[in-house]
Amino acid sequence: MKIRFLMAGLLGLVSATAFAQKGELNSAQSNFDTYQATKGQPVLAMPKLTAAKTSIDKAAANEKTAQMPQTYALKGAIYAAYAEMDTVETTSVPLFNTAAEALKKAKELDTKGEYKKVIEDGNILLASHQLKKGVKEYQAGKYADAYKSFDFYRQVLPEDTNAIYYTSIAAVNSQNYPAAISGYKKLVTTKYSGNERAYFDLSSLYLSTKDTASAAKTVAEGIAKYPASADLRKREIEIALQTGKQKEVLDKVNAAIANDPKNKNLYYYAGLAYSQGIDQTTADIAKAKDPATKGSLTSKRAENIAKAEEMYKKALEIDPNYFEANLNLGYVLISPAIEVYNAANKLPANKQKEYDAAIAKSSVMFDKAKPYLLKAVEINPKSQEALNNLLTYYKGKRDDANAAKISAKIKALN
Repeated sequence: MKIRFLMAGLLGLVSATAFAQKGELNSAQSNFDTYQATKGQPVLAMPKLTAAKTSIDKAAANEKTAQMPQTYALKGAIYAAYAEMDTVETTSVPLFNTAAEALKKAKELDTKGEYKKVIEDGNILLASHQLKKGVKEYQAGKYADAYKSFDFYRQVLPEDTNAIYYTSIAAVNSQNYPAAISGYKKLVTTKYSGNERAYFDLSSLYLSTKDTASAAKTVAEGIAKYPASADLRKREIEIALQTGKQKEVLDKVNAAIANDPKNKNLYYYAGLAYSQGIDQTTADIAKAKDPATKGSLTSKRAENIAKAEEMYKKALEIDPNYFEANLNLGYVLISPAIEVYNAANKLPANKQKEYDAAIAKSSVMFDKAKPYLLKAVEINPKSQEALNNLLTYYKGKRDDANAAKISAKIKALN
């Protein structure tokens, strides 16, 4: 009888111990749930998290509960909460690693999915930690590290558009172009608010990898969704010109103008096409060695300048405050003035008469651009591009006082 009584007492003791440890798990769960619900009120939340950690550490140290999926899940989530709050790398990294390891083990053991919510909560806390870490790394110029941190965040929350975007821009800056392209391709399929720009950035990535066909396809898809996007229209024209399709673009734009002659944007796009033609013929002139070829290209460039001027002016007839049209027209008109001015300054000292004539000619050409340069700055006084164009004008006119004023404004922007 004594032996039986002793055995019964031991069994009762074992049961009580197991129950006590299960109680620690329940306490950890209850306190962690309260912490999650009151995170916005640290005075209430932190004591609950501390109590949750005390309980889970006891449960994790006891052989009866140490290997339970609930123990691993709660340990991972609770340690993740501490890691998410910790901004000191030397202490947050061990917390993060402990949490990540515990959550991984919990997922392996939780074959029935009983603790799926706890595991998900823990991983979201780890993702938040990595997001903060990635922001610091990105700001410090550690783009490859930032990419890894953001990518952890993205893997936990694969449909989060910010997660996709942050990962993508970090990949761009670390020159991990395949990852960047993959990210942007995913981004444009979502409802991300910045997708108009995302299409443009994706086309830039394709162009940087010399994949013109994919760039053109991306731009076409972007324009189909954002037909009023000036940047995408401009990129479409740039790509078309790179592939020798200026006529094709102009035919398309002119057909659209015929159907909608009061659409200022269409005239602007036509101006862009001719402007790109100016840039292309300028580059071709620099490469040409045969005088006849140079002469032909020079004539073609003059034609593009005249047509670009015409189209931009038509856009401005409809809307005199059209910033991009004023900006581009000013640039188109000032560019040949700069060439004449620079050529004059390369003349030898014994060519004074020719020099004076060239400077006088450039002065007239500069003045032709002036109204549009001033208007662009008036419309957008914080546009560095517009200010730089106006600064060039004043330098070309040798107006040092106004050049100094514009230089000060540009410096103030930086």
